[in-house]
Amino acid sequence: MKERAREARAENRVIGLVPTMGALHRGHLELIERAKRDCSPVIASIFVNPKQFGPNEDFSKYPRTFESDSEKLQQAGVDALFAPEAAEIYPAGFSAYVNVEGLSERLEGRSRPGHFRGVATVVMKFLQIVQPHFAYFGRKDAQQSKIIMQMARDLNLDTEIVVCPIVREPDGLALSSRNAYLNAEERHAATVLHRALEAARNELAAGVRDALQLQAVLHRVLGAERFARVDYAEIVDAKTFEPVTRVGKPCYVVLAVFVGKTRLIDNLYIEPKEASSDDLEIRF
Repeated sequence: MKERAREARAENRVIGLVPTMGALHRGHLELIERAKRDCSPVIASIFVNPKQFGPNEDFSKYPRTFESDSEKLQQAGVDALFAPEAAEIYPAGFSAYVNVEGLSERLEGRSRPGHFRGVATVVMKFLQIVQPHFAYFGRKDAQQSKIIMQMARDLNLDTEIVVCPIVREPDGLALSSRNAYLNAEERHAATVLHRALEAARNELAAGVRDALQLQAVLHRVLGAERFARVDYAEIVDAKTFEPVTRVGKPCYVVLAVFVGKTRLIDNLYIEPKEASSDDLEIRF
């Protein structure tokens, strides 16, 4: 992989990387389509990263569909698939980790200690190996994307991090490899995340700017679904992911909800249209 990357750079080609953990869905394929518009070659990776799973999480059960994933990537026109073994990425005696302080301790980091250290470390390694000009991530993992952007900035990496819109099912459920865990009842119940965000969007459109009032709406909608258990439902600053009291600058409405035993995340991005305006741009 490193040799291929060096050759592409020597030919002044623009390298794009789409990192994945496999179990590919339409969201991943749209990242690839975006990368193909910007880059050639486009390299996809499949690596289920053991360092970002906690001791009681689903590493052993995480869906692994390598053969069908490979076919999808080939059909999508990816130029190369990088799928290393864990022992290649984490050789015996491995002890060097990347930690983005502050951002990594909030929300997902609070619920999943050590998760973002594992994410930042493996992404750093893949950026070093592939040496892409651009790397593509989905906004569903908004906090993760922010952490990777912070890492790239702080460590003067040459790669530009590109964050792409959330891809959803027709009923609003954000695409996720973990959706495969849901049975039929849970799949129907999982739409409660989008319904909660939609309710918050309606409140914002009606002029509500108080974060506690918006959180109450989120909890009311989520609490009405018997299969759902809220991990967090907050309105946070889009840069720091600290809680805000009022929506008046770029923010996220962020959710993490267990539906049955499956933990799902989603978010809504809010940005004032103008610095001095109360009008908002809201993106699912």
